[in-house]
Amino acid sequence: MATPMKAFYTARATATGDGRNGHVATDDGLLVADLQTPKPGTAPEKTNPEQLFAAGYAACFHSALKMAGKRLNLEDSTVDSEVGIGMNLKGGFQLKVTLHVTAPHADQAALEEAVAKAEKTCPYSNATRGNISTTVTANGAKVALAA
Repeated sequence: MATPMKAFYTARATATGDGRNGHVATDDGLLVADLQTPKPGTAPEKTNPEQLFAAGYAACFHSALKMAGKRLNLEDSTVDSEVGIGMNLKGGFQLKVTLHVTAPHADQAALEEAVAKAEKTCPYSNATRGNISTTVTANGAKVALAA
């Protein structure tokens, strides 16, 4: 059961048209996009929900990393997010995520500690933990995540 919380911000978006081949827009008009279902082996001409999720997760995790690693040199740090979609064994669709953290000026051990801490505080990580396969690397090294 989810822990109750009071939201200090709520984003609102509406999807119209043909779902994954439709249109999305936020209520404030800051995000407006036509969607296209990705097809294996072809580059999409329009964005898709996986790209939007990847962008949100990368930004959110990077923010959590900056908070967790306040004492580290995170200048030039980046978080690259990969979101894959495929069929699961039950015949439904499932996501998987890989986050690649790069911080060229940070001590590796301290960076891995900050990444593990960020994974515990990032709202996207909290929402997906235990639900989808997630892998996180720090400067190319896989980071052990708590269950």
